[in-house]
Amino acid sequence: MAKLFTSLKDGEEWFQSKFGIDETFDATAKTVHLWGMPVLMYYINGLIDGQTLTTLLTEMQEGFEKNDGNKDDPEWFLNYFPYYALEDADDKDKFLTAILSGLVGFVLPNGYAFVADLRSSPGRQPEEPDTEKVIRGSRDGFTENIIINTALVRRRLKTEDLRFEMHQTSVNGKTDVAITYMKGAASEEHLSYIRGRLDDIKHDGLTMTDKSLEEFLFKQRFHPMPFVRFTERPDICAAHLLEGHIAIIVDTSPSAILVPVTVFHHLQHAEEYRQSPFTGTFVRWLRLFGALLSMFLLPFWYLLSTHQQYLPVMLSYIGPNDPGSIPLILQLLIADIGIEVLRMAAIHTPSPMTTAMGLVAAIVIGQVAIDVGLFTGEVILYVAVSAIFTFAIPSFELSLTTKIFRVFILILTGILGAPGFFLGTVFLFYYLASLKPMGVPYMWPLVPFFPQAMKRVLIRFPMTIDAPRPFITDSPDRNRLS
Repeated sequence: MAKLFTSLKDGEEWFQSKFGIDETFDATAKTVHLWGMPVLMYYINGLIDGQTLTTLLTEMQEGFEKNDGNKDDPEWFLNYFPYYALEDADDKDKFLTAILSGLVGFVLPNGYAFVADLRSSPGRQPEEPDTEKVIRGSRDGFTENIIINTALVRRRLKTEDLRFEMHQTSVNGKTDVAITYMKGAASEEHLSYIRGRLDDIKHDGLTMTDKSLEEFLFKQRFHPMPFVRFTERPDICAAHLLEGHIAIIVDTSPSAILVPVTVFHHLQHAEEYRQSPFTGTFVRWLRLFGALLSMFLLPFWYLLSTHQQYLPVMLSYIGPNDPGSIPLILQLLIADIGIEVLRMAAIHTPSPMTTAMGLVAAIVIGQVAIDVGLFTGEVILYVAVSAIFTFAIPSFELSLTTKIFRVFILILTGILGAPGFFLGTVFLFYYLASLKPMGVPYMWPLVPFFPQAMKRVLIRFPMTIDAPRPFITDSPDRNRLS
């Protein structure tokens, strides 16, 4: 145990050099008397549990004359401090970081320093996330507090193999990041990769928390595809940990990052496992079918509408009878982008007004646009259907990317016709197959093709049927049976 300061005055001058004198109201320094000796106490107002601290200080006013130990010995203070979460501080930078993180710092007259974990971070209670709701299942979800989030996962995995490896990233923000994994199930190579990337972050702060961290971990640049899966549900996080995946929990973020993942992980939903295997499989097929239609329905309809020679007689009704004065491709692009703008407006509109705005947009604007000849009825119909299919994609990040690819294929089809549609589809497939975040094929198990694994992507098998941990997790023990 090393002395951090030479005296109380030295400790006081150090604190003033960091925060100034009366320059910030929340950085608090107080001199209190504990067991008859002066002690400097440092904390950040608003990040500590004031009631617990008051109770502690009240108990420590009582005399300890019955203890014959030397009060100048720091071990005496450590042993008789009436709180379980107390540890000594032997580094000034770590001592400062602890205070900024919500811990209370104590400096003794002899210069020794300690920190007590009395954090009470502002935040909300666990509640069901809006984007991952289920009919059956738990109603709790991650919050902005990393302590609560780790406890929600620990509650579901009561095993000594569960690890929460704490790191601090960024220079000024010093954001707490917990690498979460099951020892013996997670790949050491993947863990080393994440640790190395975290250590390489030299940015001043990660104010966008998990999303900023994703870009630093994978050097995402301008790739539109999400390389990680975000989840706000602790049960989904726990299920992935048992499969050998790694979760990254970031303080102040209500979602956890899951790695490694493929494109098929973004199409999964907890509801599939809350229903019977047959029903879950049916729901999964609907979701996969909807994801494909959300991307290809509009371009394919435009191709058939502008190339009637490709249509059999029984499908001759496809395509508008009167395309109007505006080119059909422009109608589709304007309507598709307009739907996205309306979605953004709904997000930023206060909740009581959202329904009214939606009715105005859908009924008034849509109908008037048809009446004045701006759009044809079929354009509105197919754009609306494509939007509904997009909303069926569980991952918000993937749904946005799907819209980008849909517009890309639609423009190619409008320029080149049928060759453009098929060239866009081939290019998209090649792009997805070439991605390998963390060295994991993004299209696995379709590319490269693993029949047994692909079967489990398409079919929700009963839980009683043994399934090894996925190959992409590179788990040292793929057997899940104890």
